Amino acid sequence: QLQLVESGGGLVQPGGSLRLSCAASGFTLDYYAIGWFRQAPGKVREGVFCISSSGGSTNYADSVKGRFTISRDNAKNTVYLQMNSLKPEDTAVYYCAAHSDCYALIPHEFEYWGQGTQVTVSS
Repeated sequence: QLQLVESGGGLVQPGGSLRLSCAASGFTLDYYAIGWFRQAPGKVREGVFCISSSGGSTNYADSVKGRFTISRDNAKNTVYLQMNSLKPEDTAVYYCAAHSDCYALIPHEFEYWGQGTQVTVSS
């Protein structure tokens, strides 16, 4: 069974950092681009960051530029989203998802999804 599992969410103060992990089971991530998406209450799901299968290219939202980074460790079958300088508007449920590439950071392009992890940025 193909499964993605997110972890690392939590409550953090503005300006703080969190690292999210996306671990795969039942398949290898080597051949997949992995995207991170988020959905805040009452809002549509939006693309945050994506890394290609090789790790050689990325795609990201302007709202996270300079604050978030993405990396992958194919040996551990895991992708990471490092989030720094967090803002209250980053509060959302964060999901990871798999697709063949990162050209379009659009939710419906991604086939396999995790259940999400809550990130709350608040003082």
